[in-house]
Amino acid sequence: MHIERIALDESVRKAMPPQLLVDALSDLDPAVELVEDGEQFGPGDAVVSFGHRDAFFDADWVHCIRAGYDEFPVGVYDEAGTFLTNSTGIHGTTVGETVLGYLLTLARRLHTYRDAQHEHRWRRPSYEESFTLSGERICVVGLGTLGRGVADRAAALGMDVVGVRRSGESVPNVSTVYTPDRLHEAIEGARFVVLSVPLTRETTGMIAAPEFETMRDDAYLVNVARGPVVETDALVSALEDGAIAGAALDAFDEEPLPEDSPLWDFDEMLITPHVSAATGAYHEDIAALVRENVAHIEGGETLKNRVV
Repeated sequence: MHIERIALDESVRKAMPPQLLVDALSDLDPAVELVEDGEQFGPGDAVVSFGHRDAFFDADWVHCIRAGYDEFPVGVYDEAGTFLTNSTGIHGTTVGETVLGYLLTLARRLHTYRDAQHEHRWRRPSYEESFTLSGERICVVGLGTLGRGVADRAAALGMDVVGVRRSGESVPNVSTVYTPDRLHEAIEGARFVVLSVPLTRETTGMIAAPEFETMRDDAYLVNVARGPVVETDALVSALEDGAIAGAALDAFDEEPLPEDSPLWDFDEMLITPHVSAATGAYHEDIAALVRENVAHIEGGETLKNRVV
């Protein structure tokens, strides 16, 4: 494969100002150029994009600037002979820090004080309301880059970290690793259950009514994975019935979250608009991946983060 053009699809605007990425890759030859919707591609073209377009099948290589690539029809890329790579491996710090923010907010009741601030109300918690994270159990479901970023930071705060991993192999800072068939055993004693799995056939709807029944009634669910990993109706019922204490959600079945969604109205709910990986330096992380793979292509080496 020989790259003659690197096109930056306009969809990257959803994650960053495109010009920042163009500037970060200004040292590449060929130069990166921003293209609009409707652009056609052919042999020798590489595309850097946030989302999929069918025109990409005619390019030689497509790089997704997200870790999740579920909207990209992988089988069709494979049939077309178009390489597809993603941006896994760069979100451990950002997502890990975001999750840590959720945990601290819920435990130290910061969201309740902010709500009271908007009402100009001096609010003090009940005696047993606040708690510390140290000594609490957290179950991280999915121990890839995101999950390990969460596990490392939770362990640093003295939490008892357990996790779920398909292989069951041990992971640093995780005391016990369960396989998916032991999910209920993993989550039943956790104060926090954090979802950081990719969206697959196996993970779709993996957290539903039986899982909420298994969780502690003072437990919180944290989803930084994908919306369909959780059955929303079951989550709403669990919150209404007091089966769990609350949730922090960064991913939803439908995005933006509809104004009439009942999820907005729970006091013990933190909602962020799918931004757990957001950072003002994201363009630098993506540029490093693209630059590395351009070098791999020139050297005839295997692409990093290759999906197909």
